[in-house]
Amino acid sequence: MLVEKLSIQGPLLITPRRHEDRRGWFCETFREDVFALHAPNVRFVQHNQSFSRSKGVVRGLHFQTPLAAQGKLVRCLRGAIRDIALDIRRSSPTFGRHVAAELSAENGRQLWVPEGFAHGFVTLTDNAEVFYQVTDYYNPESDRGIAWNDPALNIEWGIGEAEAVLSDKDRGHPILADQADLFP
Repeated sequence: MLVEKLSIQGPLLITPRRHEDRRGWFCETFREDVFALHAPNVRFVQHNQSFSRSKGVVRGLHFQTPLAAQGKLVRCLRGAIRDIALDIRRSSPTFGRHVAAELSAENGRQLWVPEGFAHGFVTLTDNAEVFYQVTDYYNPESDRGIAWNDPALNIEWGIGEAEAVLSDKDRGHPILADQADLFP
C-alpha cells in the first residue's frame, strides 16, 4: 500500500497494491496497521456509499462541526470522481486551501480527509459509485457545508456552474468567509 503526503498536512493519497493475474486482480483496500503509521488513533464507525447517475454531479463541500467531526477515507468503486479536501482549520497556515485527487475504479486510489477539512467531489463519469468510511456517526445537528463554487477557494472542479448537478441543500451552503462553524 503506497501512502503519499500531499501539499497540505493531514490529507493522504493511498494507492493499494494490486496483485494481478489472468483472472483479474486482488488488493487490500485497508490495513489498520499501515494506516495507523500515517494517521494514528483513527477508528472508523460508519461506512457510507453514494451513487451518482450522471457526470457532473457535485456533492459537497460537507463537514460536521468539531464536536461530531468526521474523518473520511474515500474511494471510488465505479466510474471516476475528482475528490476535494478543503482545510477549514482557522489556525492552520493552509486555511482555505485544498488538495484534489482523481479517484477511480481503475486507479484504485483513496483519499484520507481528516477532521478539520470539508469534503466534496464531482463525478467525472456517468454511474459513479463512491464508498467512504467515517470516524464519527452522521449527526444532522452538526451537518454543515460550504459553497462548492466559492470563488475565493479557487477549486478547479472541471465543470462550469451550468453543468453542475447539485442537491437543493448543496446549492444553499454559504461561502467559506460566511461559515461560522469552522474548526479552531
